[in-house]
Amino acid sequence: MKVTYENKVFEVEEGTKVIDLLEDEIKNAKTEVIACMCNNEVRSLNLELTKDAKIELIDLNSKNGMMIYIRGVMYIMAKALNELYPDALLTVNYQLSNAMFCELDNMKMTDEMIDKIHKRMQEIIDKDIEIKKVTMALEEAKAFYEKEKTLKGKIQIDSADSYGASLYYCEDYYNYFFGVMPISTGYTKVYDILKYKDGFIVRYPNWKTPTQLSPFVENKKLLATLDEYEDIYKVIGINTIYKLNQEVKKNGALDAILLSEALHEKKIADIADNIAKDKDVKMVLIAGPSSSGKTTFAKRLGMQLKLNGIKPVTISVDNYFVEREQNPKDEFGNYDFECIEALDTKLFNEHLIKLLNGEEIEVPSFDFTIGSKKYNGETMKLEKDEILVIEGIHCLNDKLTISIPKNQKYKIYISALTVLNIDYYNRISTTDTRLIRRIVRDNQFRGYSAKHTIKMWYSVNRGEEKYIYPFQEEADSMFNSSLIYELGVLKDYALPLLKEIKNTEPEYAEATRLIKLLSYFESVPQENIAKTSLIREFIGGGLLAE
Repeated sequence: MKVTYENKVFEVEEGTKVIDLLEDEIKNAKTEVIACMCNNEVRSLNLELTKDAKIELIDLNSKNGMMIYIRGVMYIMAKALNELYPDALLTVNYQLSNAMFCELDNMKMTDEMIDKIHKRMQEIIDKDIEIKKVTMALEEAKAFYEKEKTLKGKIQIDSADSYGASLYYCEDYYNYFFGVMPISTGYTKVYDILKYKDGFIVRYPNWKTPTQLSPFVENKKLLATLDEYEDIYKVIGINTIYKLNQEVKKNGALDAILLSEALHEKKIADIADNIAKDKDVKMVLIAGPSSSGKTTFAKRLGMQLKLNGIKPVTISVDNYFVEREQNPKDEFGNYDFECIEALDTKLFNEHLIKLLNGEEIEVPSFDFTIGSKKYNGETMKLEKDEILVIEGIHCLNDKLTISIPKNQKYKIYISALTVLNIDYYNRISTTDTRLIRRIVRDNQFRGYSAKHTIKMWYSVNRGEEKYIYPFQEEADSMFNSSLIYELGVLKDYALPLLKEIKNTEPEYAEATRLIKLLSYFESVPQENIAKTSLIREFIGGGLLAE
């Protein structure tokens, strides 16, 4: 067979492992290599080559590499916990800063337990024990689960189109983890485990600095929002895909849909009530990452404000860009339209002050073709019973509204903070939910392919990390726009688009990962979904979305 790596072509025998073929390249890499890309698919370094292939090495200075690293740390933690406290019921809840927050459902975590788990984890890492992937055909997998009476990875054989199941073994410990794992325990040298709240956090590095732990940043408001939603869905009885699928099979997930929508409406009404109570508030500022559902949220919030006797008036930040020649450029020499310096904050604040003082302004219209503001005679004035509603990437950053006193501003952070897990060990990433939303919306309303959306997703995330996340704790309220049933709805829209991506294209790796995730969901019929639901912003057929 012919295997291509960078500009080299190797003649290799069938069954040769990547780690053996590229032993020197892996050993001499500047950053530790943890996996590989084979024909645009993320694979283990122990992959046995069976056909012609193009190989790329994945190191810890990449998001794919760090995802595998985190998976390894969590596997080792679960193994150590199982050895020391075999009766402990572990739930991996969600990511906080560069750490994963976990809880034990049936016992209280103590400092002594943390010390023992940390010590055992280090022993496992120091031994550099092999982590072996065992794959079973469907009938073999069914027999295994019937015999073992375990739920670990059982989701793999629950779907109608299942071909089997895979588990990761390390000595006599086995578990299921979604995605590629390091080939041994010695790869995860940088980590920590600390008691936190009622549970504990497992800390790990950032892909930008993989050899050291970054400071843990405590996001109290974000944690409180996640806890609130998780507690609600535990009461409802849906916290894993398996339990959601049971609801779909029972009645098309009708109860889950109605309860999710009721929760959204209640939270939006609560936020509107809080705004109405504070007579000093003159403007509402809304920010959140891509595909959070800001458009629908703003409109539904507007309706609740009207019920409180307040009329919302919007003003678009997009009309206040600086003239093109003044627009900063990024490190690649391209215009950076996302940085706050790309906005004419001086003019914006002048207009805001005039509006809040009851004066009239002439509203500019920004012409992106020529890169300049135009004035078309459109005017604006704020009446006494009106309130400004502003939505934009920088709305939580006080630099945007620097001339406005804090007591006159009410800030809202919105994001799809997913609380649904694959199972108790495997969480569904908030970023994945937003990406799937965006793939569907981009195709429905903008005609973009899934390949196009995935290709530009890294750039989108980079802007969010720089301009949104650092300010999220500045919010007066946080709104979780996730819906417990939504991936079952988005599945039927996203899967055909993802399957269009060919294995010769770089986006194939991400596409196959998302395809596998979505395959675990039963399809949720959309006829039960309200026309005002936030999910309509992405699938269409709504009364409020674009």
